[in-house]
Amino acid sequence: MGLFEKLRGELVDIVEWIDDGHDTLVWRFPRYHNQIKHGAKLVVRPGQKAIFIDRGQIADIFEPGFYTLDTANLPILSTLQAWKHGFDSPFKAEVYFVSTRQITELKWGTPNPIMLRDPDFGPLRIRAFGTYALQAREPKALLEQLVGTDGVFEADEIKELLRSMIVSSFADLLGEAKIAALDLAGRYAELSEALRLKVMERVDDEYGLQVPQLFIVNISLPEEVEKALDTRSSIGVLGDMTKFQQYQMGQAMTAAANNPSGGGAAEGMGLGMGFAMASQMVQGMSPGGTASAGAPPAPPAMQAQWHVTSNGQTFGPFNPLQLSQQATAGQVTAASLVWTAGMAAWTPAGQVPQLAPLFMTPPPIAPPPPPPGS
Repeated sequence: MGLFEKLRGELVDIVEWIDDGHDTLVWRFPRYHNQIKHGAKLVVRPGQKAIFIDRGQIADIFEPGFYTLDTANLPILSTLQAWKHGFDSPFKAEVYFVSTRQITELKWGTPNPIMLRDPDFGPLRIRAFGTYALQAREPKALLEQLVGTDGVFEADEIKELLRSMIVSSFADLLGEAKIAALDLAGRYAELSEALRLKVMERVDDEYGLQVPQLFIVNISLPEEVEKALDTRSSIGVLGDMTKFQQYQMGQAMTAAANNPSGGGAAEGMGLGMGFAMASQMVQGMSPGGTASAGAPPAPPAMQAQWHVTSNGQTFGPFNPLQLSQQATAGQVTAASLVWTAGMAAWTPAGQVPQLAPLFMTPPPIAPPPPPPGS
């Protein structure tokens, strides 16, 4: 290799950025003393912009393409005088590459619940989370406001700022929209776009960034509110709760009867279920014996209300008709302890004058005498 070729090789350089990362927004080209040789090649790939900084000022911005760096395409920089200085060229500049492609899969969420005044439930605390994409729109503003002299600027360095902006804008949006909590899920797309525009107002002009995509993935209510809503929905699906309760009690009584090892607990359960079913059946019957379509009639005035105890549990109060039905079904016996207002203590039902007839065995009826001549 001759001397001329050696000099030519020393003076030619390549300035480029091969981005292997995913979240890098800005990268500074490393150069000894920031020297760029006359005739160097600049390669700006799609999704990039190259910015030359001369003595603290932005000199030139290059769009994607292939350039030979000389005084013809660097009009803002001073005229090169490399030859009289030998290999130490006076053409000095910092070169920053800015990624203009979208950085996706960034996440946001509410670190603390946001208060919402709901027209159906009153004050509520809600949480939300989603994803967004970030893109550099104005490299000059990005360098001046965020990068400074940082050699590598990652999206992670601005995530917290953006997350705070999104959450603050989301709270403002909910206050302005006044949407009921139960209607939020059906308007995610509308709210996502409105939220993106609000965030863009804050980051576009000031930081030279834009948010091309922003999505609300989920808006959730507190766990106790969700359980209450589930219960409310279940009641609506079941319809007639009285029939459902009767069905459940019937199932429980069947299960208790089929469980011989249940002992006293099973007996107490059966007694309680029987009392409850009898109460519902009597309340659902009109005085004529047919089911009442309206509200149950009021009990007669001054009617005694009886309480029954079994296995340490107290059931009632029951009116005399209900108690009579329980006695007929064998749920209440003469030995069952009962009490009503005016009694000094619990007393076996067979010893209470008002209830004793319920447990009296009728005398046997003697057959008539045989007819004569038989």
